[in-house]
Amino acid sequence: MSDKYVIAAPAQPAVPVVGGGLFPVRRIYCVARNYAAHAREMGADPTRESPFFFTKPADAVLSVAEGECGRFPYPPATRSVDHELELVVALGAGGADLSAEQAAGCIWGYAVGLDMTRRDLQAEAKAKGRPWDIGKAFDGAAPISAIVPAAGKVLAAGEISLQVNGETRQHGDLADMIWSVPEVIAFFSRYYRLMPGDLIFTGTPEGVGPVVPGDRLSGRIAGVGTLEIEVVGR
Repeated sequence: MSDKYVIAAPAQPAVPVVGGGLFPVRRIYCVARNYAAHAREMGADPTRESPFFFTKPADAVLSVAEGECGRFPYPPATRSVDHELELVVALGAGGADLSAEQAAGCIWGYAVGLDMTRRDLQAEAKAKGRPWDIGKAFDGAAPISAIVPAAGKVLAAGEISLQVNGETRQHGDLADMIWSVPEVIAFFSRYYRLMPGDLIFTGTPEGVGPVVPGDRLSGRIAGVGTLEIEVVGR
């Protein structure tokens, strides 16, 4: 333990990288309702108003190495946990007040992610006009696959799908996003100084739904990879 800390320093959250190495996680930003069909299923109007967002703590990451199946522990104090499959963007550079073109240059890589949500607790918070943290920010709330280096590529299209126990639950295309990846990054940069190590969950297509212990989830994004997790009991 370093002499400058009075307790042991927490471990640095990190995500494995395809080809080797680890990507350190600084912050996690999440865009809500970035697919028109999902916005409708959640009772919202899918217009190009300013993106709506929330955050998760960095240690909510549940990293799943390439070729492995992660174990997602069903969280406490809830009876309704939903899956939301998303493209995750990993930033290798940052800045403030970025243009979309500058934002595109910040992309280091991509991963497949799940925004796991305690839907009942989120609904209670919404009804009372309270923040959503209790529904979105908990241990293991951000399962994520190994990160694929972007190599200068900006993803604008590609199939995104999720199967639960072999049955397709979510299916769409990245081209269906209301706000593109560079637009989303530029948006966040107006409110925060983005930094290397930041992750951005870019929204989910329609078909979100509940999971229970014993379920096996397999999410796939064309050109990025696959994320597999099993829901386990507490």
